[in-house]
Amino acid sequence: MTIEDTTAHESGGLLYQAGLLLPGMITIRRALHVHPELGLDLPHTQKIVLDALARLPLTVTTGSRLSSVAAVMDGTRPGRTIVLRADMDALPLTEDTGLGYASGLPGVMHACGHDLHTAMLVGACRLLAARRHTFAGRVVFMFQPAEESGGGAAHMIEEGVLDTPDGTGVDAAFALHVTTRFESGTVHLRPGPIYAAADLIHIVVSGCGGHASAPHRALDPIPVACEIVQALQTMVTRSVNVFDPAVVTIARIEAGTTTNIIPEKVELHGTLRTLTPDTRHGVREAIERVARHVAAAHGAEAEVTLTAGYPPVLNDPAFTAAAHDIAAGLLGSDAVHHLPDPFMGAEDFSYVLQRVPGTIAILGARPPSTPEEGTPDCHSNRVLFDEQAMAAGAALHAGVALHRLSG
Repeated sequence: MTIEDTTAHESGGLLYQAGLLLPGMITIRRALHVHPELGLDLPHTQKIVLDALARLPLTVTTGSRLSSVAAVMDGTRPGRTIVLRADMDALPLTEDTGLGYASGLPGVMHACGHDLHTAMLVGACRLLAARRHTFAGRVVFMFQPAEESGGGAAHMIEEGVLDTPDGTGVDAAFALHVTTRFESGTVHLRPGPIYAAADLIHIVVSGCGGHASAPHRALDPIPVACEIVQALQTMVTRSVNVFDPAVVTIARIEAGTTTNIIPEKVELHGTLRTLTPDTRHGVREAIERVARHVAAAHGAEAEVTLTAGYPPVLNDPAFTAAAHDIAAGLLGSDAVHHLPDPFMGAEDFSYVLQRVPGTIAILGARPPSTPEEGTPDCHSNRVLFDEQAMAAGAALHAGVALHRLSG
């Protein structure tokens, strides 16, 4: 069955049925939003998902080291296997949206849309359960903790989410991520890099403490640290190819205890974001070189620690093209767009796509009549998502799976 045949056959039915399922998805999303959880251990979230899946034709397993859920749905005959993934964890910040279902836990909030991702994937489970007789093979619904930190995808891979009973493994993978950057219900895709690698930077600048009235009798590490921050920005603009970008951000500076003491040390914390291995390697080397040599020029020392984070997310070109056509068949061509530039944020779906071809698509969820400019987006404690977009997301999950498993 071609993409055109699949979308023509399913588009009206899937999107219509997803609309009927939307109230249930909203209920799940709000239950998750009220009680957000962080990291690998999401017992409340896991229970909501398990309860939502309880009456569906699934073989369900849970993680041993994390609160994951892997639910397998078999078609009526053997075939390929596709993974559909949703992340479930929240962020450590205090919500300020004024929603009636705002987070009930101070300091924890679903500010990246993972509650929508989870509810959409439950919706896709229900859509596909009604169509089991139409596909060959297997769908693995991957409900993942710890995307924001902790590499939950890697843990789930270690625990076998990409393994299959016959040993052939998973053939493809698909995920969605919501954003308020785009109009609600629109889909945005690009082949190749779509999210960046993210490494942690920790620099300790050591000098010699002393009295603030006599800096000549000390070795003040604060101006040295400030010069390092500035030099790192110059290094990026002067040594990195603008068409293969890098972003170096020093986001936290810690030093001193009071106003009249020159401290002995300054700590700099930040991130490096890159899209390709060569630029990642080159900038890591440059950060160490710049920090050490700027410090040495002032008689100070700099100790640099770079901790590797998630690798870049690389969408498979052929799978991305197929997902584009499926989305256009479901939602209309006007709702599907090529994403010209990658996001420099990170996503641990990269670990899945290192193993199998697939793609992550961006789903617009900006509330209607809200201007693009100035609208809070992911990781803001004031972000608001349009829940109506979940119907399109659930339908797209199901449509991608049905196309992949047709024939």
